[in-house]
Amino acid sequence: MTGVRSPQTNVRVLAEAITMIALAGALQLIKVFSLPQGGSVTLGSMIPILLFALRRGPKAGLMAGAVYGIVSLYPTPFIYHPVQFLLDYPIAFGALGLAGFLQKQPLIGVALGIFGRFVAHLLSGVIFFASYAPEGVSPWVYSAIYNGSYLGIELVISVAVMFLLVKRRALQTYL
Repeated sequence: MTGVRSPQTNVRVLAEAITMIALAGALQLIKVFSLPQGGSVTLGSMIPILLFALRRGPKAGLMAGAVYGIVSLYPTPFIYHPVQFLLDYPIAFGALGLAGFLQKQPLIGVALGIFGRFVAHLLSGVIFFASYAPEGVSPWVYSAIYNGSYLGIELVISVAVMFLLVKRRALQTYL
């Protein structure tokens, strides 16, 4: 039967997901800088979720990312509205699992996952935080600059680490 996993495989995937979520949560605590309305540059906190998605595929990656999004609330929750919570936490971090669609192209997969997270934060910023935009500045532009300022740096960090892992062939063993 194709597509059916043994209970042992399911337990391994779950244990691996829990480990990667915990590692991502620990890395999230190491902040390079934080922005006033949420968002920060960390020491590569998305990398464990991206690696998990690349290894286990998009379905498992999306689920692990969504759980990580909820876990990431613990140190610094920033909840303004229930829909904003969904966009900024389980949906945004779940989008990191999109990397799993590009398992054979890990660098592009990393970019896709982080872009998915950016889109969720962009929408949240436009819908819920437009009032923070300076007068005369489009909420779309403000949200793109605000969210792009930290996610762009996170993208560079994540791609650089993934590039080193690819170059050293470390992913061949893991993926």
